[in-house]
Amino acid sequence: MNKELLGKNIKYRRKVLKVRQEDLAEISGVALRTVVSIERGEGNPSLETLLKIAEVLGMELQLNVKL
Repeated sequence: MNKELLGKNIKYRRKVLKVRQEDLAEISGVALRTVVSIERGEGNPSLETLLKIAEVLGMELQLNVKL
């Protein structure tokens, strides 16, 4: 998983929707520091955390099998 690209995509979508980090954290039930960390491409967010954020932002996660 490219954490930097993931973070940039989440941040971009959040800004398009004009949602503050604090609001995303509250609505998704994810800690603010976790949202900030993900957007910076840091940390190792769980699938559950990413799904919560994606749902709020109207995004979809895809898993691809490496061959």
